[in-house]
Amino acid sequence: MLICRRKGGSGVAVIRVGTCAWSDHEEYYPSGLPQRERLTYYARHFPLVEVDSTFYRLQPARWFADWAARTPPDFRFNVKAYGAMTRHHREPRPGEEDLLEVFKRFAGSVEPLREAGKLGALHFQFPPWFTCSNESREWVQFCREYFPDQLVAVEFRHTSWFAGENREKTLQFLRDIRAVHVACDAPQVGSGTVPRVVAVTDPRLAIVRFHGRNARTWYVKGTTSAQRFDYLYSKEELAEWLGPIRQELEPNVAEIHLLMNNNRANYAVRNALDLMELLGLPTPERDARGVPVAPGAERRTEQLRLF
Repeated sequence: MLICRRKGGSGVAVIRVGTCAWSDHEEYYPSGLPQRERLTYYARHFPLVEVDSTFYRLQPARWFADWAARTPPDFRFNVKAYGAMTRHHREPRPGEEDLLEVFKRFAGSVEPLREAGKLGALHFQFPPWFTCSNESREWVQFCREYFPDQLVAVEFRHTSWFAGENREKTLQFLRDIRAVHVACDAPQVGSGTVPRVVAVTDPRLAIVRFHGRNARTWYVKGTTSAQRFDYLYSKEELAEWLGPIRQELEPNVAEIHLLMNNNRANYAVRNALDLMELLGLPTPERDARGVPVAPGAERRTEQLRLF
C-alpha cells in the first residue's frame, strides 16, 4: 500500500506522497523505458502526482482520460490551473480573450479525471506580484466558486498574504470560501516567497509543497525549473516536517498531500521516498543513486540471493 492511514482527531487521515510532474525525473526511469510508459512506472511507487504542464497550456481531455487509464484505481492527480486563470498572463494570448471561456475549457479538459474518481485538487498557484488586497481576494473567490464541486487549493507566493495580522485573515478567508491552504517549504528570501504556515482551512485536504531551499537560484531569470529548484533535502531537513504533519495536520484533516517540487535530476523522487520512509510508508529497494531498483535488476538480485 502506497498511502498511509493514521488515526487523527477527526478520524483516519490518508497521507499521499508524490512529485510535481512525472516526466522531469530522467534518472529515475529505467534505461529504454518508452515515454508513454513512464506514468505507469511512476504509479508503481507513488499514489499521487501534480500535473504541472497544465499551467503552460490548455490540454485536450483525451490526455487526461489516457492518464486515468494508465494508473491504479486509488491514484490521484492534482492539476495545476492554467496561467491565464491565476493572473500570470499580463495580456491574454490569441484566442484566450474571453477568460470565462478559458475556465470552461480547463474544466472540460480535467473532466475525465473527475469521472474516473482520480481528480485530487485543482491547484491555483498565484504569482509573486499577486499581493494581498480586496481585488486579489475577489479573484481567488471567483476561482474557487467557479469549481463549486471540486477541491480547490490555493498557493500564495507574495509575503503580504501572511505578514502580521494578514496571516490569520488570509487563513480565515480560505476557510470561509472552503479552499485548501498550500503550505510551502521554500527559501526565505525577499517578498516572492511565503513563510512556512502550516494550517488546515478545508477539513478535506491539506497540501505541503517542497520547493527546495536554494536561495541562490530563487530569483534567477531565464533558468529552467530544474535549475531553479536545484536542491536535495537531507533526511534531517525532511524530518523537521514530521511534527507539523502529525500534530497540526493529521488530527484536523481527512487527507494530506506531500509533493516534491525540487525537480533537478532525481532529487524529487529521492526525497519523496525519503519522506515516505520517515512516515513509515513502504518503499521499494533503492540502488546506489537513491532511486528504485529497475525491474530487471530486481530479478537479478533475487537470483543472486538463491546462491
